[in-house]
Order: sequence, then structure tokens, then C-alpha cells
Amino acid sequence: DKGGAQHQDKAIPGAPPEVLPPGVDRSFRIPPPVFGVGLIEAIPVETILAREDPDDADGDGISGRAHWVSSPDYVSEAHVGGGDGIQLGRFSRKAQVSSLLQQVVEAYHEDMGITSDFLPEENSHAQAGGVALGDQVPDPEISAATVLTTVMYVRLLAPPKRGPITPQVERGEVLFHQAQCHTCHAPTMRTGASSVAALSYVDAHLYSDLLLHDMGEGLADNRPDGDATGREWRTAPLWGLRLVPDFLGGQAFYMHDGQSTTLHDAIVRHGGESAASRDAYMALDQVDQEALVAFLESL
Repeated sequence: DKGGAQHQDKAIPGAPPEVLPPGVDRSFRIPPPVFGVGLIEAIPVETILAREDPDDADGDGISGRAHWVSSPDYVSEAHVGGGDGIQLGRFSRKAQVSSLLQQVVEAYHEDMGITSDFLPEENSHAQAGGVALGDQVPDPEISAATVLTTVMYVRLLAPPKRGPITPQVERGEVLFHQAQCHTCHAPTMRTGASSVAALSYVDAHLYSDLLLHDMGEGLADNRPDGDATGREWRTAPLWGLRLVPDFLGGQAFYMHDGQSTTLHDAIVRHGGESAASRDAYMALDQVDQEALVAFLESL
């Protein structure tokens, strides 16, 4: 129960990898990029909620809903997404994280095994009788000040600029809208007040509504996360798609599980609420399919 949210299936010499007990729900996920998160943090709650339609009242087949989550005790109301009561989730694959502080603290703790003033205890290890098999450095290993500096660093990571906009890209953008992809992948949301003036009251071209959507059985991991079901995922922001091959060593991996190596395949895997948009893409001829992909590769 205290082994952490991530399965450590590999280990350095002297420490055994974790072996999951039978019946444990698991989900293979690749980490989302962190650029642009400061802009996402600054989008007002009411702006995100304005796009909700959980009961599909407009009959368009899209029923995005907000993911309300409990914030960890260490995230105070001084932080966006912190404080008592439920908060709007907007970060991570299922919008299960409501604040940048939580995102950074858990990344230190789970991804790197670094304890902090916010999470000062090492995860225990199931194969060691529940004993933590961390390093011999006294805990906590980093201070609250270091964590908060990291939070500010990721807050200031700007999303990449658009690539060249060619006639093919322009055609692809038209097709993107005709296929109703923009219904979930909302091109722009405007920020509100931010602790950083440069992030305040600007347009964030993220191509996401930050809501949960049922993506069908083909993309289901069957692992609930908070109030998100095993079939629901947060709409992934599309900004920065053009750089995905560059920051993954020359090979692109798309979707939450990294199982798609081309944007064409990523589109084809869409199901559930996005099935109609997928079918509209599949009905295009090769030239138009390539144009839509070229548009995505310009973001």
C-alpha cells in the first residue's frame, strides 16, 4: 500500500525491482510534456467549466466533464488548485492533479525517489517486507525552497512556437475543424490572473479543453484514477506536437501509452466520444489526410 503510485520494474544493483501482487490494477503511461503548464495553471476555473457538457445536452456526441479532486494537505489555498475541499484537476493524463506544486512534489518523489519537506518519507518496497530501500541520504533530501524553485521553473517553460504555415498546413487546419476535432482539442483558452505577469490575460493555444472524455474501449486502461473511469482521459494538449520526435531521440511516441508511433495511427486509435471525428478523418483521401497530419505537425 505504500509502494507508491509507480511500478519500479527495474532497479540498480543491490535493490530488487518491484513485483506487483496479483490483482493490482496497472496502466502503462508515458509522461506528458511540462511546457506550457504555467499557462494552463492560469486558465480560470470558470473558463474550463464553460466547456463542460457531461450529459451531452447539445447532442453532438461529446460529453466532456471536469475532474474534481482532493488536494494534498501540503498544498495550501495560496496555490492554484490547493486548499480544503475539492479542486479542479487540470494536470496529468486523467486530470487527477490540481496544482503545479503537487505535480512537482510527486515527480520528485515517484519519478526520481527524492523526498522533500512536502513528502518526507521514502516509499516502502513490497519485496523487502515493507521496508524502504532508498539511499542512505537522510530524509527529507530537498527543502521546500528547492521544490518551490522547481515549481517556478516549470511554470515559466513556454510552449513551442508554431512551425511554418504552408498551404498544406492551412488546408489541414480547415479539415481539423470540419472533422470537429476542435470540439475537444479547443485551439485557444484565455488565461486570467497569474502570479507571473507575462502569463496573465493572454491566449493559450493549447488545443485542449482540459476535460475528461470517454475515449472508448480501445484506449481504456480499465484503471480508475480519482473520479475518472478506466475509459476516460483528459484531452491532451496538442501544442508542441512538431517537436515530439526531437525530444524523444528521433522516434515519436503518441497517446497516453506511447503505443502510436505516427500521428495517423494516433488518430485511428481514437474511439468513444471521438469516434465520429476519427471516422471523418478516415473518410478523407490520402492527400487530405496528409494535410491534416501536416497541420498537427506544425503545432
